[in-house]
Amino acid sequence: MNQGKIWTVVPPAFGLPLMLGAVAITALLVHAAVLTHTTWYAAFLQGGVKKAA
Repeated sequence: MNQGKIWTVVPPAFGLPLMLGAVAITALLVHAAVLTHTTWYAAFLQGGVKKAA
C-alpha cells in the first residue's frame, strides 16, 4: 500500500468511516442524477413497454 503513511496523519477510526461515507454519498448522488436526468432509466426499472398480443 503506497498510501500507508496517511494513517500517521489521520487515525483509521476517523479516516475509514469518512472514506466509506464519501463513497456511499457519491454513489447515491450518481444514482439520483441518473434517475432525474434520463428518460430511459425509469422505464428500464419498470421492465419496459409490454407489447399487445
